[in-house]
Amino acid sequence: MEWQGWLSLTLMASALLALMLTPIKPYLVMMAVLTILSLSGILGSAEALAGFGNSGLITVAAMFVVAAGMHASGAADMLVNRALGRPQYERSALLRIFGPVSLLSAFLNNTPVVATLIPAIHSWSRKIGVAPSKLMIPLSYSAILGGTLTLIGTSTNLIVNAQYQTLTGEAGFGLFTITAISLPVALVGLAFIWLFFPRWLPDHQSQAVFANLREFTLEVTVAWDGPLVGRSVEAAGLRQLERVYLVEIERDGNVLAAVSSEELLRGGDRLVFAGDTESIADLLRIPGILPSAENGHSQALMTERPERCLVEAVVSPHCAAVGQAIRDARFRDRYGAVVLAVARNGERIRGSLGTIKLEAGDTLLLEARPAFVSRQRYNKDFLLVSDLDTETPRHDRAWRAWAILIGVISLASFGVISMLNAALLGAGLMIISRCCSISQAERSLDLEVILTIAASFALGAALEKTGVAGYLATGIIDLSGGHPWLLLVLTYIAVSLLTEVITNNAAAILMLPIVLQLTEQSGLNAEPFVFAIMMAASASFATPLGYQTNLMVYGPGGYRFMDFVRVGLPMNLIVGAATLLILLVGWPLN
Repeated sequence: MEWQGWLSLTLMASALLALMLTPIKPYLVMMAVLTILSLSGILGSAEALAGFGNSGLITVAAMFVVAAGMHASGAADMLVNRALGRPQYERSALLRIFGPVSLLSAFLNNTPVVATLIPAIHSWSRKIGVAPSKLMIPLSYSAILGGTLTLIGTSTNLIVNAQYQTLTGEAGFGLFTITAISLPVALVGLAFIWLFFPRWLPDHQSQAVFANLREFTLEVTVAWDGPLVGRSVEAAGLRQLERVYLVEIERDGNVLAAVSSEELLRGGDRLVFAGDTESIADLLRIPGILPSAENGHSQALMTERPERCLVEAVVSPHCAAVGQAIRDARFRDRYGAVVLAVARNGERIRGSLGTIKLEAGDTLLLEARPAFVSRQRYNKDFLLVSDLDTETPRHDRAWRAWAILIGVISLASFGVISMLNAALLGAGLMIISRCCSISQAERSLDLEVILTIAASFALGAALEKTGVAGYLATGIIDLSGGHPWLLLVLTYIAVSLLTEVITNNAAAILMLPIVLQLTEQSGLNAEPFVFAIMMAASASFATPLGYQTNLMVYGPGGYRFMDFVRVGLPMNLIVGAATLLILLVGWPLN
């Protein structure tokens, strides 16, 4: 290889290490790689930016809007509410989840499907007396398996198909081409969940880390004629306390939520703090602070107020506050919310609230103004799991949304128009028919995912152009001893491992040029290898961080990291074995 090849190989290795070992967001990593490839001249400007005009990428963006229409119109809720019912047994409850979740995920992006269903399943679990921890992982896994059923079920399938068309000049795959593989695999996976997960999943029926607000909030009163009257929160020394944090002030029957440091105190103000409740004695030593009722434990948050809402939110890997202490993250300024408590691995973290460094997967109890939920619903910093319904679905348009979705599927599957045009038409109709508003459509577009995918195309093109893909393919061929079946197994394992540590889209895009070179050099049929990439990139079960829907159910299910490992590793093995068996039996490798 020449220097261009070695630079491309170095960039690929550096990108993988950055994605695996650093908190740098994937889109920043891939955009940096694109910039270097363009500046170095390895790729021309048109080649470097080709990913932004890729039909697969635009299709993904359009399907985000279609999913937003299904969510905002209540169309997804309608299916779930009619399908769930009142099962008598835990395994019956799982069967009620499998059908609607897999069906929705086959045609919509998994993330909005699971986001819509988490509060519904959580509430339903209480009604039927089944622990949420018994249902949340099956919810995520059902969505993952359902997403593999069609070409549009997951963005990975669309992107792999688009890159395959670009690199080979072939026509690509139809909407249901992959279904011949994924349907039996999904049935095997769901049967495995139904048989073994009721025994393997933990029972956290009684565990609710934020169930009793009095355990981590306390309340004091500002003396009427004390020295704190007329002083700001900052000047009174109430902002930089070590073990507690001022959350809100109750004054004259009204609540001041997310209190500013400049807020002036008045006599009779009731101050609500969150943190270590044993520090009540330290608070009472401050001149001008008097004990409140109930030995200082707060009653204020136990009552509903229109000025505030309590929200449980899971910290996503994209959150800007990951790795920062809560006090340094400036939650009030950045998000308009205050952290009341933090749970990690299913247990509330005790001690000084302000010094806790946030990690992806942490569950936060936030006090915020009602507008917070609507602002953050499509924000990628948090995965909201609150039962609060701030945006009432337009139920009168639910059937309209279903008609649009079915129309999109029909037009694409019968070849009347391309998948791109069907998706664009569906997105436009969702907005025109007011199944979702323009603002909801805008918020549904996951800009970080779109940038990551578009920039990843540049690296894939560079690997192909400089000969790195051929070089790596030769190494894999030598490792396999020239056995086609072993090449297929190694391809699946490599993509599966990459998916657990970097994004599934990036793993698939990086591996596809290598695999196409591999099949070309060996004279093999490329199709089963491409299908193996699609399936392996989606089948991420072993960690909560491997797939976004896993992370979304992490907090609501009260899970620990090892709960995913315990059920996810066998799931990875079963799904992988089923996929490889079907490909080896049903597709000629030569």
